[in-house]
Amino acid sequence: MGFRAGRGIADITGETAECGLLGYGKADQQSAGLHTRQRARAFAFEEGGARLLLVVCELPLMSDAVVREVLRRLPEGYGAANVMLTATHTHCGPGGYFHHRLYNSNTGGFRAATFGAITDGITEAALAAIADLEPARLRLAQGELKNASVNRSRRAFDRNPAADRAHFPDAVDPATTLLTVERGGRLHAAVNWFATHNTSMTNRNRLVSADNKGYAALHWERTVAGVDHLAATAPELVAAFAQTNAGDMSPNLGLAPGLGPTGDQFENTRVIGLRQYEAAAALIGAGQPAVGERASEGEQASVGERASEGRRPSEGEQGSKGDRAPGGSPDPGDEWASGAREISGGLDFRATHLHLSAVEVRPEFTGDQRPHRTSPPVGGAAAFAGARVDGPGFKGFRPGANPLWDAVSRRLVYPFAPALRDAQYPKALALPAGPVNRVVPVIPESAPVQLLRIGPLFLIGIPAEVTIVAGLRLRRTVAAIVGAALSDVLVAGYSNGYLHYVTTPEEYDAQEYEGGSTLFGRWELPALCQTVAGLATAMRDGTPVDPGSPEPAVPVRARRPRTAADAPHPGRRFGDVLDFSLIGRRATVAFVAAHPSNDLRRGGSYLFVERLCGDGSWARTADDGDWSTVFRWARSGGATSVATVTWNIPEGAEPGTYRISYHGDSPPKGPFTGVSEPFEVR
Repeated sequence: MGFRAGRGIADITGETAECGLLGYGKADQQSAGLHTRQRARAFAFEEGGARLLLVVCELPLMSDAVVREVLRRLPEGYGAANVMLTATHTHCGPGGYFHHRLYNSNTGGFRAATFGAITDGITEAALAAIADLEPARLRLAQGELKNASVNRSRRAFDRNPAADRAHFPDAVDPATTLLTVERGGRLHAAVNWFATHNTSMTNRNRLVSADNKGYAALHWERTVAGVDHLAATAPELVAAFAQTNAGDMSPNLGLAPGLGPTGDQFENTRVIGLRQYEAAAALIGAGQPAVGERASEGEQASVGERASEGRRPSEGEQGSKGDRAPGGSPDPGDEWASGAREISGGLDFRATHLHLSAVEVRPEFTGDQRPHRTSPPVGGAAAFAGARVDGPGFKGFRPGANPLWDAVSRRLVYPFAPALRDAQYPKALALPAGPVNRVVPVIPESAPVQLLRIGPLFLIGIPAEVTIVAGLRLRRTVAAIVGAALSDVLVAGYSNGYLHYVTTPEEYDAQEYEGGSTLFGRWELPALCQTVAGLATAMRDGTPVDPGSPEPAVPVRARRPRTAADAPHPGRRFGDVLDFSLIGRRATVAFVAAHPSNDLRRGGSYLFVERLCGDGSWARTADDGDWSTVFRWARSGGATSVATVTWNIPEGAEPGTYRISYHGDSPPKGPFTGVSEPFEVR
């Protein structure tokens, strides 16, 4: 029997106005518009009666509440063991979709609208992938990408043994892995794994963004393959860019927020995303150039815009054969890259829930040949300092030594709690989340740990941010038991929940940001290695595992966000144009607006850029999911607001007459549309 595979994609964008963005934890980072939409990309696999479902979600974090709700809606045969919901870890997505208080701290509590958009979208993508199952050929390819990440915690990394450091001579994990789905000689789906934080957009940004991994997926689908994300039909290609062990990997190559390949956060997002795409696409065709090597990003964008009008780009527009192949239509006889191989060997899965607050870790996993025990979660002072390379945290805290918190912990707490000291020392204790959980649910304590196999590829699902050496130890643990090549074993971080960081015991002792955020103490990684060893052994031997006890469901009461009643400006109507400018290759229109949360327009758009056709009709060339457009919203008074639409006109845009429209909703009056005056693009 061969593989069957299917793919699906759906919009999961939440509230784009006055909702805290999750990731940096800044109270003032409230959404004020939209740059790129967030999407869920689902991949279903079947072989020999076994089923797997992988959904890559452009979310800051994966919530156990989201996982529980999505699993409830899936068909029989799909559950916690064989479904992986994983986040790309953008730091600029609307929050409020957890049932634990810590993650809703800057959103005014639980946000039902955002939670609904996320769960509805993930479910929609998953069901589409399952319905799309057809016979397929799966291929696996591996390569290296060395200019899209940097180690942001080198002092901690350097504490690891020489043998571990030697595995990463540049202190980064350069591995890029590509799984592709081919049906009928055409590329239908691709999943890429590469370790870099999704933090090219800084904590000064207020626009919802899927960040660099979102750009990589958008570029492959929209620009190269001509996918229209608003079309009613299934897309030609679904391409996801997933995370691995990115805990200490940053895209800010200059070791400062917003200092990536350039000094501009938007351009950094594009460049780091493009590099991930090019590295993945280079694994497709043997001897072919990396896809996207055309004159300019503007020219690339115009292909996607022309394709979205209802016709495929011509061969001249698409470019060379190398450009076309990974875009969804390779020639059936094309050779694949050296090292890419068609895979077989079936599917398998094991999963358990581990109560991380009380794990007895056996001596063979601790490194010092003594048994140890994890403790209830405690946030360290260094955790509140933030990762300085990606975005500073809170004043009064810093990585490493925090004299006041260190003194309190070492003189007043550890001497009277030897078990806590064994688990947490030398952490400067700042947030005793375990005891607080008894009063109010702050963070989860049960970790869903998962092992999936797709032919030779093994994915270790961890609900946390895993550093590259911690990931190496997890991968070595599994590879040694199942007899796999180390390169075929990946850590799928940010999967099925979120429990902050996982560092090695050596890194933990440095108490950098990552160590301070390793909540369950220095034996957390050994506990996880012990657990995945059990899963790998059961998979090898064909035996079941104890599923453990999932995190108890936390009841939550949704609060309707406080928003002022909408009103148009005096003497104006909703949708009226307040201002228009065309300066160089940038068109900007300001409209009388209503609150975007009145209708999230999931699967739709707040704006359209349209070109006048010869028959007098208007053809859509861009929407709010395109890289070339920006939608901003701001209050202009107690109840009045302005929506500003910017179109950065691509260099390759067809000359002609264009207009920009804005679409809003103001209950009880209902939906409305504003349209700019036509303007010329030459």
